[in-house]
Amino acid sequence: MSSVTINGTQASFQPGQTILDVAESLGIYIPTLCWLPKTGHGKVCRICSVEVKGRDRLLPACSAPAEDGMVIETDSPLVRATRKSILSLLVAEGRHDCFLRKLPPDLWPPYQKAAGDMPHREHPCPAEGKCQLQALTMKCNVPVKDLVPEPGHFPLDDEHPMITRDFSRCVQCGRCASVCSAIQVNDAIPPQFGRRAEKESWWPVVDYTRCTHCGECVQACPTGALTAKKAYGLAVREDKVDTVRTTCPYCGVGCQLNLSVKDDRIIEVNGVENASPNKGSLCVKGRFGYDFIYSKERLTDPLIRRQDGSFRKASWDEALDLIAAKFSETIENHGPDAVAGVACARSINEDNYQMQKLFRAVFKTNNIDHCART
Repeated sequence: MSSVTINGTQASFQPGQTILDVAESLGIYIPTLCWLPKTGHGKVCRICSVEVKGRDRLLPACSAPAEDGMVIETDSPLVRATRKSILSLLVAEGRHDCFLRKLPPDLWPPYQKAAGDMPHREHPCPAEGKCQLQALTMKCNVPVKDLVPEPGHFPLDDEHPMITRDFSRCVQCGRCASVCSAIQVNDAIPPQFGRRAEKESWWPVVDYTRCTHCGECVQACPTGALTAKKAYGLAVREDKVDTVRTTCPYCGVGCQLNLSVKDDRIIEVNGVENASPNKGSLCVKGRFGYDFIYSKERLTDPLIRRQDGSFRKASWDEALDLIAAKFSETIENHGPDAVAGVACARSINEDNYQMQKLFRAVFKTNNIDHCART
């Protein structure tokens, strides 16, 4: 069987596996930024570059196939220096205001002042504490205070009701375009093209005629470039945010959700990666449609209509007794086809089954429909 040696450890591999695949099987950490396993997207940022004996250049571990006899170093001096250089360029190219934020403004270097002058900075970066660029910069000990920011125009799309697109934080990794095309199959974000130095060459600007507002791009973004608008500025690194796993209430598919909860209130929703059936993906309702939980107009008690048309609160027993009496009266006077039911897509499959059984077996009518059918 073919084998490679990574950091002095020999490992066999299967044909088609990349250097990154083999390293992960050994528990060897190789940092990545643009790599997205669910789509195979990578080979953009080169953060995962490794040194291979006998090669005249570093290879991206996420896409370079493992070859028999390879001797690989994932943390050599050359590799560390290269990663630091790449991260420095990424940080300096954008306006990532998380670094050195605790310093008083009069001590801010040019880099920090340029970030602070960008629009939409009334809150800390919404990706603070979960930004992969920030984490890698800190892990690799990249000095940022003396970085000189590059000039350039950074678009800001804040008109969308659910997503904020702050391209001053975009590292042009292309992950958003990858999931939009390969996972949601919307092709609302054009594929990445052009060199990083050409500032006007590519931004993940959305074609809203194709966009379904599913937020798949938000979950894939490794920085604070794409964020849920309702969650913007509600939590940063120092805040206590709990993660609660649950099932989406909107339909019978059973998509798995991770709720970000702060002070007993949901502030953001994400899909659970590698969990069936959705594998991290969500529709617009599942990801953004949770405001109804806290609506002041939400009904908390059964209401019965008075003779004058107004409503009064009632107990569940009283309401159910009234419903049963009205059904019985209508069926007795006009026959079973005088009644009909519409099942709810937010109910579980078992409840929908019981409802159709009630109408067909008890009420003796086939007048039963489902809101999802339309």
